Amino acid sequence: MQSLLPPEGVEVERLWLMVRSYQRLTGRQLLQVVPTTDNELRKAMWESPRAIVAHGTEDDPIFFYGNRLALQLFEMNFAEFTRTPSRQSAEPVAQEARAKMLESVSRSGFMDDYAGMRIAKSGRRFMISGATVWNLRDENGGYHGQAAVFDAQGIVT
Repeated sequence: MQSLLPPEGVEVERLWLMVRSYQRLTGRQLLQVVPTTDNELRKAMWESPRAIVAHGTEDDPIFFYGNRLALQLFEMNFAEFTRTPSRQSAEPVAQEARAKMLESVSRSGFMDDYAGMRIAKSGRRFMISGATVWNLRDENGGYHGQAAVFDAQGIVT
């Protein structure tokens, strides 16, 4: 069972980067409420009714964030998820298509309405659809990884 509280191990600066990058690139708000404090941000991200994930800039990018819904879908706890290379969220046969999509996002900044098959820790497959994937860029244009948000209604088990 997942914790009802957001994990403390996430650098809040990364969460602000996710929210601000999304708004800058898409012109939309990532969250239903606009947080004004670090604690409000942590809670709003964790409790979002949409799955939110993000990975860093490692050679083989590692997830650094997954909210409660994302962790339920991938059947992992926060510690497991944040040790997982993001490529492992897709089956090996789907990794090439995923890599091409991420390269496209790197060039254009973001992509709306992405769909793709994903795999949970147990091997259960699920489809995500209606996803927005975006680059994590700071105010100076520095690149810090990529993030994605998708609705639970887009899940087909």
